[in-house]
Amino acid sequence: MNTFVRAQRESQSKFFADSEPGHGGYRGSAYRLDPRSFERNLAPSIRSVVPAYFTHKGIQWHTHSNHGLSSQVCCLNFLAPLAREPEMLARLVQAALGGEKPTMRPVEEGPDGEWFVGFEWIGGDYLNESGKNGIRSRGANATSADAVLMFERGGKRETLLIEWKYTESYGTPISANGNATRLKRYEKLAFHPDGPIRGDLGLALEDFFWEPFYQLLRQQMLAFQMEKAQENGAEIVRVLHLSPSGNSALKAVTAPRLREHGSDFAAVWRKLLQFPDRFNSLDISSAFEPILQSADGTEWAAYVTSRYSRLFSASTESEMPT
Repeated sequence: MNTFVRAQRESQSKFFADSEPGHGGYRGSAYRLDPRSFERNLAPSIRSVVPAYFTHKGIQWHTHSNHGLSSQVCCLNFLAPLAREPEMLARLVQAALGGEKPTMRPVEEGPDGEWFVGFEWIGGDYLNESGKNGIRSRGANATSADAVLMFERGGKRETLLIEWKYTESYGTPISANGNATRLKRYEKLAFHPDGPIRGDLGLALEDFFWEPFYQLLRQQMLAFQMEKAQENGAEIVRVLHLSPSGNSALKAVTAPRLREHGSDFAAVWRKLLQFPDRFNSLDISSAFEPILQSADGTEWAAYVTSRYSRLFSASTESEMPT
């Protein structure tokens, strides 16, 4: 058990014991809730609206929706309460990307009106992922972003795909069983000029079959194709990777062929891109602390700073929920 995961398990266990007494302890783990009460894993203000949104949009919950260390739930707890708060979301974009503060644009209809953030976003079927029936599901069996924001600044419309990590770390290659399908789907979409990866580095698609690079590749290909199609009027589509500063294990360069480009996954990823400004990586504290300060005293700020207090302090290493 490494330091970061131990700290997060202890923190989530204490939070559930204090705020959800009698609901934690599933399978002997204090940081897991009874699956029948999984909505208690969400901030109180979104416990009804987010499940309704997922049902209406046909979005799949991740397997660990009752787990205190779920990255999907963490993302929802930070962003879903801001779905109808465009001013706060604009400050988030400015903190994450720099430059002038944008004007946020609605993403889609939520259960309670227009939402300025969407979740498990799949965009158009640019990556050959729909089945024989032509249907894809948000959150399962298709490339998706954990969240999406749309805005205007400098006279241009932009889309921001957000990938959210919490306790994940990686080390082994993905299963080779699906490689034939992966090659068929993505080989002609990965490298410039038809994709986001530089074509002058001598890399092959198989070199990316290690997480988190396989996931990054798919999301960057989705962003590239969305920008090419100017989906929803966007002239620029970027990927923003958000994770805790203490999750040092996530930063490892797991793919052997990519290690010659550096030792930090985010820095390496930018080196591989034809357009490096289409990707940014930031720790959660740097992105949210300015907003939380301005939102001091609100229910949302009180909840995330109480539940995820240790995301705003240094820690080390991580792993997936187990």
